[in-house]
Amino acid sequence: MSYQVIRDTCLSISQGELNSARLKIASDLPFVPLENAGRKYSDVQKTRLYLRDGFIDRYSGEKLVFPPVLRLMSKLMPAEFPYHPNWKMTECHIAYWQLSPTIDHIVPVARGGADDETNWACTSQLRNSAKANWLLEELDWQLQPPGDLQEWDGLIHWYVDYANDHPEMKEDPWLWAWLRTAEKALNEKL
Repeated sequence: MSYQVIRDTCLSISQGELNSARLKIASDLPFVPLENAGRKYSDVQKTRLYLRDGFIDRYSGEKLVFPPVLRLMSKLMPAEFPYHPNWKMTECHIAYWQLSPTIDHIVPVARGGADDETNWACTSQLRNSAKANWLLEELDWQLQPPGDLQEWDGLIHWYVDYANDHPEMKEDPWLWAWLRTAEKALNEKL
């Protein structure tokens, strides 16, 4: 996108050539509405991607944490590690934004990117929010290499071990469902 198009359009407007300005915008800088397709991924799909990318934020290279680990911490230490279902900043620990992985489209679907695994990257909620519908080059970001699960596994194995050693976790359907999800994704990875 070029400031020159806007400058030239303003010049046309100043000269009373509104039709010329319209044509300039329509040809050189047309409006293309962005669409939100409302994509939804299963927990297993998300976990597969987190494992594929090694629980690394592919935009920063920072390590991320398997989401149920954070929720378990909030359940065990609600005052010290608060959680809010809508991630309200005044009521939710900042670690949720900084360390929770999510799926992002490297090239946003709204900008012509494919909605498939070849265009998905693991990133933090924070960076996902910042990136929105921007292209990497527009943000001067670069795609980082995936992580090595031998070096960092997002604490997914810790979570599986802890949950299996603590049967009382069955009382929390969300945490228990994520145990099954983790086990399924890990078994597929083997």
